[in-house]
Amino acid sequence: MFNKNNICIIGGAGHVGAPLGLVLSSKGYNVVLIDKDKKNIKSLNNGIMPFLEEGSTKLLKKMIIKKKIYATQNLSEVKKSRYIIICIGTPINSQLNPNLKNFVNFFYSLKKYLNKNHIIIIRSSVYPGVSNKVFEIIKNRCRNLSYCPERIVQGKAIVELPKLSQIVSGKNTRAKLESGKLFKKISKKIIYTGIMEAELIKLFSNAYRYINFSISNQFYMICKNQNIDFHKIRKIMRDDYKRNANIPMAGFAAGPCLLKDTMQLSSFYNHKFSLGHTAMSINEGLPKFLIKKLNKEYNLRKKTIGILGLSFKSDTDDLRDSLSIKLLKQLKARKIKTLQSDEYYKDKHNIDKKLLVKKSDIIIVATPHKAYKNLKISKNKILVDIWGFIEKK
Repeated sequence: MFNKNNICIIGGAGHVGAPLGLVLSSKGYNVVLIDKDKKNIKSLNNGIMPFLEEGSTKLLKKMIIKKKIYATQNLSEVKKSRYIIICIGTPINSQLNPNLKNFVNFFYSLKKYLNKNHIIIIRSSVYPGVSNKVFEIIKNRCRNLSYCPERIVQGKAIVELPKLSQIVSGKNTRAKLESGKLFKKISKKIIYTGIMEAELIKLFSNAYRYINFSISNQFYMICKNQNIDFHKIRKIMRDDYKRNANIPMAGFAAGPCLLKDTMQLSSFYNHKFSLGHTAMSINEGLPKFLIKKLNKEYNLRKKTIGILGLSFKSDTDDLRDSLSIKLLKQLKARKIKTLQSDEYYKDKHNIDKKLLVKKSDIIIVATPHKAYKNLKISKNKILVDIWGFIEKK
């Protein structure tokens, strides 16, 4: 039976959908997390988060006890909900173009369950114009389509959602107002825009960050080739000089959003987004640069290289599009002996971080997990710390 306090989240067992569902359930809504991932569904229904998410463990157990949230594969559950929130992934293909076929086709499956009272909210990062394509598919059943992009840092959604403004757009006034009303329950501020504006805001935001990271990575490469410490230069650049205050650290810029959304934007601009392509070349080329630099200085076939950190960013267990993994694969392809360790991602090939430091000749800090900050690394070890994170003892 249709209930105005019911919410369905498609892709609800993932990194975007599950935290959003928890926050909404804590505000009194009845939330159904719909997903294809059987393992994650089982985990969530057992009160165990399938991935790291700050503040989620107690909240999930509490909401399950209160019967405010559960996960399922059953898409027909949407018939009982007023709000249907779409958090499906939007990948790019091997040619770095948006691969939106599955995303768009999903709405043909959803369409048969829709009625005129549903409020459909797309939260995924989408190629500009996709929301309008979706509307053309569902408009004969439901015209209340909204686009409200997520803006959180992965792993901190529950902490960040109440602190961030939320972009809200829609195909009609009802969609915008109803979506705004919903997000007002969990967001600091609602900002209304047009749909194309909202789609571009999301892509611009991630491309802007990705390009900024590439600037520092290019500076790092320049310094490395001159045997100059980039981290020292960056520190001096920022010292009592506000114009340089926001220059990021060098380091692996990766994950499921930054590169993907930069390439979606490029595709939308007929691949004339030269800044985006240059940023990709720099960021994706950093692992190869490190290997090439090391290979000039040492006989790597006679060295053991330890990789500290495998996830795509610090203090998470997510390996998606991780440059640490790409670095590891490139080293193995060259028949170089490697060791690996990670604080959060569990793998049978992992060893303890201290044992890795002991057994490795060259130690690369690929992901700056907090647990590595105070590692003792002797001066006879070769330390490659892109992030400027660890001090040799």
